[in-house]
Amino acid sequence: MRYELPPYRPPNEARSLLLRATRGCPWNRCTFCSMYKGSRFQFRPVDDLLADIQTLRRVTDVVTQFATEQGHSIEEVALANGVLWLTREGVKTAFIADSNSLIMPVDDLARVVSALREAFPTLERVTCYARAHTVLHRKPEELRRLREAGLSRLHLGLESGDAEVLQRVQKGVTPQQAIEAGLRVKEAGLSLSEYVIIGLGGRERSLQHAQGTARVLNAIDPDFIRVRTLMLEPGAPLCDGWQRGEFDPLGAGGLLAEERELVAGLEVTSQFVSDHFSNRLDLEGRLPQAKPGFLARLDEALAGVGARPARTG
Repeated sequence: MRYELPPYRPPNEARSLLLRATRGCPWNRCTFCSMYKGSRFQFRPVDDLLADIQTLRRVTDVVTQFATEQGHSIEEVALANGVLWLTREGVKTAFIADSNSLIMPVDDLARVVSALREAFPTLERVTCYARAHTVLHRKPEELRRLREAGLSRLHLGLESGDAEVLQRVQKGVTPQQAIEAGLRVKEAGLSLSEYVIIGLGGRERSLQHAQGTARVLNAIDPDFIRVRTLMLEPGAPLCDGWQRGEFDPLGAGGLLAEERELVAGLEVTSQFVSDHFSNRLDLEGRLPQAKPGFLARLDEALAGVGARPARTG
């Protein structure tokens, strides 16, 4: 039984059923990203996706039947066979890859989401990545239709709320467009997860990056704020710029100070998650209640590296 797996997914979707609906990234110009460089964006045929869903259903059934007949834990058998999405209660979450499957024709995506829900009636969440630019090209009624078909959440890469940083990294969106897209997602009744990259502005734009990002997030008030720290990976144009001396990255103290500036400026009711392997400090909790504790932990971490919050022009 064969099905096509995606190369990437959000960390919190690690145990989700993964369905690759598109290949690559239709934008693929962000200078901080190396994930899809050198690959051509493609839509997968809907019939192939429906066939994959049925294959995944059969895989799930085989594992469940074997575990039941042998008297083993479903989770243990599933884990041993790489069927990470299966729990004793069935399949709970699914992620539709690759980088921006919202760009699919609405009829096609709705059909795929509905097929997932039909094949796995225990699903509690179906999500996918999306670009703000794509959201703004979707009419509100189209987003509502996808929600009604069973789409639960969109993962959007805000990265920064500073216009200069967004332009430099070729994100292809302005802060105002990011706000409009985020609000459109929420108005459609979809859960919204916004991603932020600490350090993306380098030393030169650190303060503006943190403050601008807080302003945009405050205007959106997303369900989730997920923090990542910039990693200069080979193959990413920004890494090449760093090697040429064109980008000055933040050190440990600067990264912590920038995250503190971001947290201090947030006035949201979002779930804040900073638990990625790239981050120097794990922070997770609901804002605004968790904010004082976050700031105290960041101050402690700053003291530990011999740094302190710094505000410069």
